[in-house]
Amino acid sequence: MIPAAFEYAAPDSIDEAIALLERNDDAKLLAGGHSLLPLMKLRLAAPSLLVDLRRVSGLDGIEEANGEIRIGGMVTHAAIERSDLLVRRAPLLPAVAATIGDVQVRNRGTIGGSLAHADPAADLPAAVLALDAQLVARGAAGERVVSAADFFVDLLTTALDPGEVLTEVRVPVPGMGSGSAYAKFPNPASHYAIVGVAARVDMQDGRVREARVAVTGATATAYLSAAAAARLQGSSGDAAAIAEAAGLAAEGREMLEDLSASAAYRAHLVAVQARRALAEAVAAAG
Repeated sequence: MIPAAFEYAAPDSIDEAIALLERNDDAKLLAGGHSLLPLMKLRLAAPSLLVDLRRVSGLDGIEEANGEIRIGGMVTHAAIERSDLLVRRAPLLPAVAATIGDVQVRNRGTIGGSLAHADPAADLPAAVLALDAQLVARGAAGERVVSAADFFVDLLTTALDPGEVLTEVRVPVPGMGSGSAYAKFPNPASHYAIVGVAARVDMQDGRVREARVAVTGATATAYLSAAAAARLQGSSGDAAAIAEAAGLAAEGREMLEDLSASAAYRAHLVAVQARRALAEAVAAAG
């Protein structure tokens, strides 16, 4: 449980952090550290340099501008959970953040660290997918914006290029008639999602104008269920339509199988949690 030797740097600016990454091919960024440090102690990761982002200014804000909410990459889960702005304008994020780990994890873990790590059982990937968020990456070549739908590539793999830092998450402000919810079946020890489903529903004239159903914990990476969303769209959001949509949420996906759950059980949980999240989201939208 002792990590391999490494050097440590705590830059004051994002440009300095990026320069350190450019000069060290196997450097790793340190945000909250809840994922990276255990891997280092087990020697599953052995970076030669840790670049600590805690002193970098401008990465810990939450603000609304131009019809979207901008969340810095170093904003903690606890700050998201307690943010009055997010509770009012994008309540799905505080609801999801409140389910992450325990108090210590929420006080140190960050939204940028969680999303960049892309753990298949993490909660926040489902939230940003359901909210159609944009993720801002910055590297030596400049800044680029990646949609959440394109960000999660595979197990522990994202669209971030080597040397890039996830600096910001941009969430469109939901309009009137929008509702969201998160339903999760957690591992009782770690509180990671064995299956979690984030749902967002936009209602207009008593009908579902748009739906987004995002699943985490079930497969190698979080995903959007197009089949579930399509079934609900245009319906009144009644119990029968919700049940049918939820039953499609695992369609065409290869479920994970491990000590926590078999593939068949995970598929069952996807349907159960999708039904719960969609019912709550429709009620909130109404």
